[in-house]
This record gives sequence, structure tokens and C-alpha cells, in this order.
Amino acid sequence: MIRLAIAEDHTIVRWALREALGKADDIEVVGEAGTAAETLDMVKRERPDVLILDISLPDRSGFDVLNEMRPMDTAPLVVVLTWHTEPSYAARAIAAGAHGYVNKAVAPEDLLAAIRAVSRGEQVIPPGIEELLRTGDGHPASALTAREAQVMEMLARGLTNREIAEHLEISIKTVDTHRGHVLKKLGLRNNSELTRFAVKHGYTAL
Repeated sequence: MIRLAIAEDHTIVRWALREALGKADDIEVVGEAGTAAETLDMVKRERPDVLILDISLPDRSGFDVLNEMRPMDTAPLVVVLTWHTEPSYAARAIAAGAHGYVNKAVAPEDLLAAIRAVSRGEQVIPPGIEELLRTGDGHPASALTAREAQVMEMLARGLTNREIAEHLEISIKTVDTHRGHVLKKLGLRNNSELTRFAVKHGYTAL
């Protein structure tokens, strides 16, 4: 039996997924969440085998969820389910630890197949993404460190340096240093350009 959890901000979509997937004999839906914070709490509490994860969550992105789950001993296998079809989104999700990347237009039976494949340890990714992952193409910000990418994503969501410092438990000066490195490495001039870059290339979902 596959213990499945669903992280999706739209209640009607969560309901549809629960109804469609819960009918399978080998799947038990053990939890649902509508925000990143709820998702992380649910994963720790329910310990699902597989998590269906949307990239666009209201409080933080699905990329943040992936990054925070990585160190967990009981982290689930993740199938990202999203409308985003850009290769950079898929490549970033897989690089962040997702095991599958599926478009929301997929038929229910194909989503079930993806969940079962991921539960067996297989990877389900769109055609062509393997090459992007191997070469780094599709990752315009591949030169950034994990912390720099995290700071960029938070700046793009409108958080202030102070708020970021408090969340990451670092100094405001360190946040400003990371911001400077991001702008320099990406050839950007200000936070407006940083935000446009982050949204375009899948580092945040607004």
C-alpha cells in the first residue's frame, strides 16, 4: 500500500485528486495540505511514502518545500504536479530532489502510473530534461549557491532583508552579501530585475 499525501493550494483540486487517487486499491491518501508550512508539518506527522506537490503554494514555493525536506530521515518521494511546462521549472524541481514532474493536464491513470513508478524508485520526468540536468542548461542560476538561490527566491516574494535574516537565522549583513552575489553573478541591477528573473526561470512562483 502506497501512503500518499497531497500538497495543493486549491481545495477543489485536492478534493478531485483525493477522489480519483483514493479509489486505487494500492493507494491510501493519508494527508492533505494547502500551504508549504502545512505540507512540512504533514510530512513530519504522517510520514507518507509519496507526496504530490504543487510548485505554486501561497506562502512559499514548492521548491522551498523540496529543499527543506531533503535532510529529513523520513522525507517522502515527491511527484511535482503543476501547470508549469517550462523546462527550467522541471529541471529545477528534479535538481531539488523531486522524483517525478507531471503536468496537471495529465490523465488520472497516467498520474497513478507516475505515483507507482516513483514509489518503486523510478524517476518520472519530461522528455529532454535528462540532458538539461546533465549539462546544467535550463539552469540560468546554476552558479548560485543553495543559500544564494534561497535568498533570491525570498527577495522575489517581497521579503525584506530583515525578514529574510530572521527566517534564515543569519545577520542582515549576510543577507545583503548574498543579494550582492546574486546580482553580480546574474548580471542584474536591482531587486525588480531579480524578481523578474526568479519568476521567469522557476525560482519562485508568483
